Amino acid sequence: MRGIGEMARASGLSVSALRFYDGAGVLVPAEVDAATGYRRYSAEQLRAARLIAGLRRVGMPVAEIALAVQELSNRPDSVRRRLDEHRRRLEDGLADAKRELLRIHALLDLEEKLMTRITLPAAALAAGLHAVRFAAADPAGLLPGVLFETGDRGLTLVATDRFRMALATVPADVEGPPVRLSLPVSFVDELLSSGAGEVVLELAGDAIRAETGGRVVDGKPLPVDFPDYRRLVELDEPATRVTIDTARLRELLTAAPLVHREHHGTPYDVAILGVDQAGSLRLAAESEWTQAAERHVAVNREFLLQAIDAGGPGQLVLELDGPIKPLALRVAGNDSRFSILMPVRD
Repeated sequence: MRGIGEMARASGLSVSALRFYDGAGVLVPAEVDAATGYRRYSAEQLRAARLIAGLRRVGMPVAEIALAVQELSNRPDSVRRRLDEHRRRLEDGLADAKRELLRIHALLDLEEKLMTRITLPAAALAAGLHAVRFAAADPAGLLPGVLFETGDRGLTLVATDRFRMALATVPADVEGPPVRLSLPVSFVDELLSSGAGEVVLELAGDAIRAETGGRVVDGKPLPVDFPDYRRLVELDEPATRVTIDTARLRELLTAAPLVHREHHGTPYDVAILGVDQAGSLRLAAESEWTQAAERHVAVNREFLLQAIDAGGPGQLVLELDGPIKPLALRVAGNDSRFSILMPVRD
């Protein structure tokens, strides 16, 4: 029989550890003196104590150690399986720790460089850009780009040429300081062909970069101050909402007579929208627009067709609020993207 001090020296467990494992029921002494409380351990318990010391050093939970001690005498193969399972947990934990440390290093690098990293699926980014790209001004326009803005909901994309505006919000993993930059349409068009997998965007005030599908696209943000789009987003409750299938809306536009107008020498066609007595959307004639303008909203027909394309198949919700307020188009059941068309005045 060994006393607790001798057992501690022989096993590698401290006296306090032996007392702990006694109290936990993992390694109960073979004898305890009723008068003095002095613990004595058998020679067979030394092997168990050494097992406990080793498992303790590798961080095995107490409950697992207790089971290993119980299995030591008659089920040594089970003890080995527990060792293998714990080793795999340690290896997985180490791999996770390495990834997290790398992420923290990258985050520190981003903060030092005042750079923001945005990671998201390529397909999601392409869908969001497709929803807004039609509204971006041409390279010679006043706002020839797409706003990339990070926030609580992820990445918000906004494009406008003053006659229309489109907005889409895409969930994304954002690291680094908040960012609000206008990216050139040439850079955006490269992202539209991202393909499968993930896209990693690195955005800073003096440089932008995208990595996707084995390609790297570099560029610079536009030196423009994008307007405050929230004033248009937070419009008053519209007078009328109409839900319509995109295919049906195209049929109505195709059947409606063309109404021609001109802006600074450039001709364009107008679509005049109204609501019938049943609450369904109808396309009005030019005479109705000129005689009862307060009941209709007119918009650029080509812009409307592009907004329908950007909305994709399914149903759209059109918000009409008279002749002088914008026409809003939303994807039914999806508040993450919509577009606004400015009205045409007769």
